[in-house]
Amino acid sequence: MAKTSSIERNKKVSRLSKRYAGKRARLKAIVSNKSLPAEERFAAQLKLAALPRNSSPTRYRNRCEMTGRPRGFYRKVKMSRISLRQLAGQGQIPGMVKSSW
Repeated sequence: MAKTSSIERNKKVSRLSKRYAGKRARLKAIVSNKSLPAEERFAAQLKLAALPRNSSPTRYRNRCEMTGRPRGFYRKVKMSRISLRQLAGQGQIPGMVKSSW
């Protein structure tokens, strides 16, 4: 089980990135538009830098829904490999069976 503080921090980053997504996208479009004057693009760059750091979606870390484990994460089921194996062994995941040959 991951520390509760790291799980809560990750939730906060997720909320902030969703809240600022539109504003961030608009500013990035202005910055990357080469037809605009340099002063306007630079002003947009400064506004982008003034946004909270945690509003950037790259700071979000995929974590297991059950345990909060950050590594060995399967995006399709939003679970770590360990939790997935436990649930599959118990027969909790439809269509997934333990292999044997």
